[in-house]
Amino acid sequence: MAWVYLILAGLLEIGWPLGLKLAQSDGYRVLGTLMAVAFMAASGFCLFMAQKAIPMGTAYAVWTGIGAAGAFLVGVVFFGDPSSFGRWLGAALIISGVVVMKLAS
Repeated sequence: MAWVYLILAGLLEIGWPLGLKLAQSDGYRVLGTLMAVAFMAASGFCLFMAQKAIPMGTAYAVWTGIGAAGAFLVGVVFFGDPSSFGRWLGAALIISGVVVMKLAS
């Protein structure tokens, strides 16, 4: 169950940069900020639950890895962020690191 919490925490981690991006749009400042805070709190709670059974270093690396790769993907797909071989390679390396951390624990 701890790994379910950790994966959920990582997925929720994608929501707060999305909320901050939304907060930059006129008329969405409050909604975007509230969204970011809610995702931060939910992600933090799930990370807290995961760390009851998963070592802190592993949990943190996986949590930030999922969040970073997910935010990159959301940025490219929905916001037209730059997409190049190097950026995709970097995201693939992050995901590879997360997989190795899971397999090594």
